[in-house]
Amino acid sequence: MRLIDRYLLRQLVGPVVLATAALTVVALLSQSLAALDLIVAQRQSAAVFLKVTLLAMPQLINMVMPIAIFVAALVSMNRLHTEQEIVVCFAGGMSRWQVVSPAIRLACTVALFALLLNLFVQPAAYRAMREELFKVRTDLASTLVREGEFTEPVPGLTVYAQGVDGKGDLQNLFIHQIKPDGSASTYTANRGHIGKSRTGPVLIMKKGSNQEFSEQGVLNFLSFEEYAFDLSALANTEELVHFKPSDRYLHELFFPDLVQDWEKRNRLGLLAEGHSRLATPLYNIAFMAMALSAIIGGGFSRLGYGRRIAVMAAGAAVVRILGFVVQAAAEENAWLNILQYALPLSAIALAMRGIFRQRVSRFIDIQSRPARIAVAGAPA
Repeated sequence: MRLIDRYLLRQLVGPVVLATAALTVVALLSQSLAALDLIVAQRQSAAVFLKVTLLAMPQLINMVMPIAIFVAALVSMNRLHTEQEIVVCFAGGMSRWQVVSPAIRLACTVALFALLLNLFVQPAAYRAMREELFKVRTDLASTLVREGEFTEPVPGLTVYAQGVDGKGDLQNLFIHQIKPDGSASTYTANRGHIGKSRTGPVLIMKKGSNQEFSEQGVLNFLSFEEYAFDLSALANTEELVHFKPSDRYLHELFFPDLVQDWEKRNRLGLLAEGHSRLATPLYNIAFMAMALSAIIGGGFSRLGYGRRIAVMAAGAAVVRILGFVVQAAAEENAWLNILQYALPLSAIALAMRGIFRQRVSRFIDIQSRPARIAVAGAPA
């Protein structure tokens, strides 16, 4: 029995891993499109794009794992059943629980893995991603200059650069500044780059000139080898990284700092996210049980189980969509968080009832029926 148990488990593990990997790649491609627009607009490197995309993986894996389990279990169990391997297990004396227990153990293991992702890996990854996106959005070089375009990062300041190389160095710079007193200054330089000084960020220009009219209307012209143009007006030092509910750890969701105005206003939303982190791993077990019910829950059929699979797939989709609806509703009513647990647990209970509603003896009777017919037809 232990050998058969391991065999059934091996038949499930491979498809589950492959389905999870395939669905994760598809989800990553769709997720990366949103990040790609930001990266291209802010002229960031491919390394930044890859980092932001990979940091989104924990949540994507958690979203696709129930679907991967459902699809992999259907494919594996349907093949085993149509090739009558499941029937042989029943005929050999295995109970229904012995047949389905490898799949249930696999689902429980995946659910535990999903719980660890929800509680620890996802918040850490999303915090790192949020900080990286904050750096991208507040990058002075990308805010100040767009290659080949005249930009106005703040009123009264016009900047142009003919080119920007991979190191962030600006080529053939032009800066026109209108000062509060109405005077204007124009800077040109062969190259430049963003740097830091004691007073804040600066644009260091090299081999350039400055043209400025004095109060008497005289044009002053100055050539320089190096000049530091102050950019402190563009640096918003008061802006801080704001962590969304998906970026927070479980204790921050259940016990937020109510002194903060945002956390006080979004108390129910944080609570709903916390319960969702604990409840969503249950969908892995629910979807596995539903897949087993679709194959083993009915009688053996040589024509396949297309109808039962279609019905169960529709049921699984409804269950997961209702899960999202309940989570959204729980952001307005805290008592609805109970339904976040009740929904997958009810799906598990109904699916397990479908699995065990038929007796194993039905399959064994098929084997003994020819003998009974021969006995009944024998002459007296």
